[in-house]
Amino acid sequence: MFSMKPLLKAVRISKKYGELDVLKSIDLEINEKEIVTIVGPSGAGKTTLLHILGTLDRPNTDPNSHVFLNGTDTTILGDKELSLFRNQNMGFIFQFHELLPEFTAIENVCLPTWITGSDTQEAEKKGLALLERLGIKDRASHKPTQLSGGEQQRVAVARALINDPKIIFADEPSGNLDSENADQLHDLFFELREEQQCSFVIVTHNKELAKRADRSISIIDGAIKV
Repeated sequence: MFSMKPLLKAVRISKKYGELDVLKSIDLEINEKEIVTIVGPSGAGKTTLLHILGTLDRPNTDPNSHVFLNGTDTTILGDKELSLFRNQNMGFIFQFHELLPEFTAIENVCLPTWITGSDTQEAEKKGLALLERLGIKDRASHKPTQLSGGEQQRVAVARALINDPKIIFADEPSGNLDSENADQLHDLFFELREEQQCSFVIVTHNKELAKRADRSISIIDGAIKV
């Protein structure tokens, strides 16, 4: 069972693009070691919410709007400070992997460590260990175009884990995979939750994953459906 200690807390999160209200004063909490899915129809605001929780985007300016991670109010951090905080505390997995095509698998995995100036040899050793854990160590020197979709997504998972994040945000991580690879990826999330002691927030249309999650949050027209 997941911890009931809050890790992430979002307060009065709103987002407007022009006259369009994409998110409407959302409050939510994510606990330590909790796997939460965000579901809802296309255009409901799921990805926008995920990006704001993950500090890839900012909510509308409001003195009462906050995103706390492990007690740090990310909404008051400057861009450079926020970027460093994000890299040290969060991991990201996207539907289309977002791997750099000119880099090998192990180089893609180690990218977040280069930002922090970590020891290159130590980072590569850790990256190879992650690729081994994910069953693709033998593909470490291959570039993304030489990997299958499932292998590319496992590289993306390793990259998300390399800095030992407290929380991982995933946007339709299995949306580009066949059913077998999708099921394997979902199993992996639950295994990694225990091994890495981290939380997952996952935007998904996959009903089976939503059922397996500790909680599923439904977003309709920019608001949480209770």
